[in-house]
Amino acid sequence: MQPRFKTIALIGRFADPLVAEAMQALAAHATGRGVDVVVDAESAIARGAGVSALPEQELAGRAELLVAVGGDGTLLHAARLAEASDVPLLGINRGRLGFLADISAAQMFDRFGDVLEGRYSRDVRHGLKARLLDPAASQERTARALNDVVLQKRETGRMMDFETWIDGRFVNAHGGDGYVVATATGSTAYALSCGGPIVTPNLDALVLAPVSPHTLSDRPIVVSRRCVIEIRLIAQAPVRAQVTCDGVVLGDLPPDGRLIVEPSESTVTLLHPPGYDYFRILRSKLHWGRGARHGQPDA
Repeated sequence: MQPRFKTIALIGRFADPLVAEAMQALAAHATGRGVDVVVDAESAIARGAGVSALPEQELAGRAELLVAVGGDGTLLHAARLAEASDVPLLGINRGRLGFLADISAAQMFDRFGDVLEGRYSRDVRHGLKARLLDPAASQERTARALNDVVLQKRETGRMMDFETWIDGRFVNAHGGDGYVVATATGSTAYALSCGGPIVTPNLDALVLAPVSPHTLSDRPIVVSRRCVIEIRLIAQAPVRAQVTCDGVVLGDLPPDGRLIVEPSESTVTLLHPPGYDYFRILRSKLHWGRGARHGQPDA
């Protein structure tokens, strides 16, 4: 039995009625078990006995567990809030796919109750650190990502030309719409739509996937998580290139700049209720196997 939580924070897009309804119900469920709940001060979640509000940036410092209610985007947002506090995350899926937010709406109360009672497992995930080096800027811009760091062209119909380097060694010159550096966790996100493989989260690996490459030989590759990836634009007619970390804009990569992607020193801890099965999630979300084929979907 794992330690129980005395205070939790609920995080979600409360403007979505489905999310707001679930958050309100979860708050009542938790306080009924003697657990204090904190929510974003701007949320519409009703306050009352055991439910208090704080500015969103202070939630991770107050709670022992962050509960992300929504899709994977909400959980990634919660991960950014927890970045400096090492608070574990629990994902309850009220979004679409939900590879990270793995508790379904149908099992929400049972599985949430299991976690509050200390019946859960810990799953430590490693992330990335992106450094955007611009000679014209006074200091480099940095950000962390749990899923992926993406270089992509913007506001143009032109192809972008760039080079990739791994651990200081030249790898390839690319032409296309961009490049994805994904963790094993993020292999089921943008990299998957670029033809990248699914990598189980327990592997220390990165997926490097070109976005709409100009040549068929430019294929995704898998490298060690400990590699340092460098991307440089090749001199050409002006093409704006933007860098995002888990979908959040870090900044533009100038023609004479460099994007460095390296292992992050921080980790994110996900909690899973009893019965968690990564392959069951893949079958459910990607419609694999006998269940989808014969009309017997996984529970």
